[in-house]
Amino acid sequence: MLTDLEKKIIALLQTDIPVVKRPFLEMAKQIGITEDQFLEVLRNLNERGMIRRFGATLKHQKSGFKANAMVAWKVDEDRVEKTGEIMATFQEITHCYRRNPAPGWKYNLYTMVHASDEDECYAIAKKISQAVGEKDYELLFSRQELKKTSMTYFED
Repeated sequence: MLTDLEKKIIALLQTDIPVVKRPFLEMAKQIGITEDQFLEVLRNLNERGMIRRFGATLKHQKSGFKANAMVAWKVDEDRVEKTGEIMATFQEITHCYRRNPAPGWKYNLYTMVHASDEDECYAIAKKISQAVGEKDYELLFSRQELKKTSMTYFED
């Protein structure tokens, strides 16, 4: 169970982290605690496995990646875990996860690739296909971004 302070800190971490020399000091001030207290809560949340990392969000369209595709793969269930582990090692893959196939949809493993154009996405999928020995896949290209936000678990 999370304490009220932990919830406040998580709520702050869901917002943009200030781009300053000591961002956690600035965030600590916002909720009326010291930087040391803030960092101690972060350490504790990390040790408990509640927070595993901090990462920057790159706006891929502005950085030259004009195409992205969800690659849906049909992989034998006894090979899904090992195949997913191999796929996840590819630098071009940003997401890799397994889902149960839906009626009329045979795919059960998914990867997300970003590239400069659609041809490059196809080339990446082909390279991955050859590496894992899986040939049954479809590329589903994003055509329009309607919403992209991070999950908000707690509000201030």
